[in-house]
This record gives sequence, structure tokens and C-alpha cells, in this order.
Amino acid sequence: MLAQPGSSLPAALPCIRIGDWRIDPAANELSKSGQSARIEPKAMQVLMVLANHPGRVVSRDELLSRVWSGVIVGDEALTQTIIKLRKALGDSSRSPSYIETISKQGYRLVAPVQVMQTAAATASDRLPEASLSAAAPMRRRAYLFSLIAGVVVSVAVAAYLYNSRRTAAVDAGPVATADRLQAAPITITVMPFESLGVDGEQSYLARGISNDLMTDLSRLPTLRLISPAAGASASSSAARVQYLVVGSVQRESAMLRINIRLIDTATSQQLWSERFERPFNDLFAIQDEIVLKLTALLPGKLTEAELRRLAQRYTRNLEAYDYFLRAQALFLVRQAGVNEEARALYLKALALDPKFARAYAGLAMTYAMDHRLRPPDGSSTALARAFELAESARLIDPDIAEVYWALGFVHVQSRRHLQAVEALQKAVEVNQSYADAYAFMGGIYTYLGESSKSIPLLRTALRLNPDGGYLYFLILGRAYFYQNDVEQAIINLREAAARNPADIETRVHLAAALVEAGDHPAAEWEVVEIRALDPNFSTRHWLETYPMSNSQYTTRLTGLLTRAGL
Repeated sequence: MLAQPGSSLPAALPCIRIGDWRIDPAANELSKSGQSARIEPKAMQVLMVLANHPGRVVSRDELLSRVWSGVIVGDEALTQTIIKLRKALGDSSRSPSYIETISKQGYRLVAPVQVMQTAAATASDRLPEASLSAAAPMRRRAYLFSLIAGVVVSVAVAAYLYNSRRTAAVDAGPVATADRLQAAPITITVMPFESLGVDGEQSYLARGISNDLMTDLSRLPTLRLISPAAGASASSSAARVQYLVVGSVQRESAMLRINIRLIDTATSQQLWSERFERPFNDLFAIQDEIVLKLTALLPGKLTEAELRRLAQRYTRNLEAYDYFLRAQALFLVRQAGVNEEARALYLKALALDPKFARAYAGLAMTYAMDHRLRPPDGSSTALARAFELAESARLIDPDIAEVYWALGFVHVQSRRHLQAVEALQKAVEVNQSYADAYAFMGGIYTYLGESSKSIPLLRTALRLNPDGGYLYFLILGRAYFYQNDVEQAIINLREAAARNPADIETRVHLAAALVEAGDHPAAEWEVVEIRALDPNFSTRHWLETYPMSNSQYTTRLTGLLTRAGL
């Protein structure tokens, strides 16, 4: 039985030699000239993947998917593992004798790899030269054994890696879009623009401008937009993409200053830099100019239709745009009272611009959230209103991905899951880099009872948006839970709970997973947390508005929560 991801490699796996080091995969040990070093299981797994392809560049994505199969981690996990491996091997990144970094691609094992022979085979090599005729059959047997051992280690490693990837396998349907995404030729990240104003409240403006720039660029089919991780620096983000956009925003009364730079990450060359200092009323003209200059500098040629789409601004009313950005910031809080404040701001934006499609989509989301944030009384009316508003947004501007996401969210609350998937697939057609659409689609497949389809979609989402927030980890943990992989479920659900301790859905599934794992004290603690968040919590009432449509999943969840004391 081959080891599962995260454990030591199986004892049956032969020892190998990499350069001067003897590698014992089963013991996670490296030894050379009387010295030895122990490394973490994940580090050994990375080393074995590289050893299975000596001299070949193994991409970062391949290493992540093989070694961390089923567990979503950032690029930093792999980087730190490579650092630990180099330290154990006594290697240098500047002048590597073992592991070479190939910029923008991955890593390559440059040291020779050979299978270690058994003691019997080694003894045959020490026979006297006078016994050549007698030794020849033994040498042939030793050679044959070495050849067989080489095949065994290759098959064992390949089987191990295949076993590590099994949980990510899904049919071609839901991942077809993700496959097309991988072929996107140009990768780019827009870093969150820095707010230079003394007024802290102006940070929403800087965030809104950089987010809108990403939305504008995402309309171009030749670009793949990668969101930066929270707190990530420009240098760390540059390692993942071909181009980087950085900028700053400062508003002082009626004046607006925007500094922006485009960087080619392969050469660190600054391809374009410009400072805009104009009246605040010129904001939309500045945004249009920035987008057109960027698209002119980036590889690829825009069609006339794509240029027309870029020229469509979501609104030309500055005051409406300001209300919209404020509403967006409030809506992310996901609390009943704040949700109402966001709704009021969306309504103000629409009063100033009745054709503001994104404001309609935002307003629809506030009504859809009412269904989840408030008691079920009148929830059907709220959902009907949400659907009406989302449809209005779609009719006004069918080229905005967020509109289809809002439509999908409303469909899900009404348990129209297939219609929701269709809406999200349309969102991905409009914006192939829309991470939230992939993540949400993954969540819907779990509602339908097809949780195995969720994992590859979540992996795509996390690659596009490494800081997807607690929802990404909740959706992933929930999928593992219903796939009966309780260990991975607990890992991801705890990550979600750490990011958002107030989310009841996370704690409900975590309590159930802990009961399944036999950790009743920890499950009881989660029940205490749920009661603290909602003293009147009832599993039956909670499930009334929960969009799960698979009865087997619901029955299993209910049974485990009953055992937990809910």
C-alpha cells in the first residue's frame, strides 16, 4: 500500500542515490560520508518527484498538484520546501549542484540519480578479477536487478504520485473551462493601489480603481488575471506572472493624482510609467486612458469589438460611482445591519444612474443575502426581488461577469442549481480569470451531491486568487467532508474558521467532521461556539434555508450534528 499524501513514503520504495547523497524515502533520511539529515515528508515527496524526472524542468503547478494533492496551499509552501531541501543537501540556489531554479517555470534536478543496489549485488562487484568467468553471471544478475529496481522505483513513484492525484480527478464537464484557462498566453497581476491620502476613508477609492482595472483587463481573452495574495509584495507576486501593474492614488479636494507602472517581471524592466494629475471629474477618462495604454503595450492585438467593449464604462456619473464603491466595501462585511447600509448606497447610485448594471447586481446581492442573514419570514419575496434586479443588470450590460455571479447566487438560494451553474459558466466566458465563479461553481456541485467535482474548480480559483478568503476553504472542506475524507475536511474547515470565526456554516460542518473523526470534545467545543453565535440555533430551521438539494448529504449531516448535541 503506497503512502497517502502527507505521510512518509512506503518502506517498499527502494533507496536511491542523488549525487553524493544516499536517499532513504521511507525514513525521510539523507546520508553522506557518515553524516545524515532528516527532512519533512513533504520535502521528501518533492525530492522524489524531481528524482523521477532528472534533468527535466518540473513546473511549480505540477509539484503543488502532486505533493499537496487535495490541500490548497500557496506558492510559498513550495518555495520554503525547496529552501529546506537545499539546506539539507548543502546546495546553493546561485550555483546549484542539485536543484536548479528555472525562472517562471519551475525546478530541475541536475545531479545524477541512480538506484541503490542490494548488499548481495554490491558483494558481487568485489569478486577477484581472476574469477571473471564465475563472476559474469552474477554481474549480469546484478545488472538485471539494478534494471528491475530502476523500473520498480519509477513505477512506485509514478503510482505514488498517481495516488496523490486521485482526489483531483473529475470528468471533463466542469473543468473544461479551467483547461482553457491554463492555455491563456499572458499572465498579469494588478497590485492593490496604494492610498496616499491623509484621509483613511479614501482607501476604498484606491481599492476600487485597481479592482476596476482588473475587471477591465479581464474582458480581454488574451489575458489571464492573477489576483495577488493578501499582504503579498510586488516582488513575491512578480514570481507568478509575466507582467505586473503597480500604482498609487491620492485625492485632495477636487484634484486626483494616479501614479502607475507596468513591469516585465522576466527582465524587471519598467515598460511604462506615467503620472496623472487632473481634476477628480476626469477619473473615468484617466481610467480609460490607462486601460488603452496597457493593452497597447501588452502582447496581442485587440479586435475592434474588444476595443468597443473596453470603451464601455459602467457609469459616467462620478457620484454614482462613489456610492457604488462604498456599497461594495460594506457588502463584504456580510452582516444584516451592514447589508442594509450597502443596499441604501446602491439605491443612491441607481437614483443617479438608472442604467448602472453593476449597481443593480450589487443591489440584487443584498436581497439575496437577506435570505441567509435574516429569519425565513418573507425570504421568498426577497429572492423574487433579487432575481428581478439581477435580470435587470444582465439586460443592461451582458458583458459583466459579476452580473452572472449575482444571478447564480440568486438561483442557488432558490435551489435552482443547474441554472446557477449555467450563469457561472457564462461569467467565466466573459471573464476567464474570475476566481469567484470557479469557487462558487465548486460549491454548487457539492449542493447537488457531486462533491468530487468541487476540488479541481477550487484549485483553479485559488491559483487565480491565492487569498480567496474563508469561503474558498469552507467550500473545499465541505467537499472533502461529503467525500468522506474527514482529515482533509477538518484541515480546510479549521482554516476557514480561523479566517472567519463568526461563520456558522463553517462551524456546523466542522462539528460534524469532528464527530465523524471521533473527536467528541472538539465537536462539543464547536457546538458551544455555534450557540454563542446563535443561541436559538436549530439544525432543522438552519437547513430550511440551506441550499443543499442532496438528501443523502443532508441526512448524514443531520445525524452527525445530533450526535454533537445540536
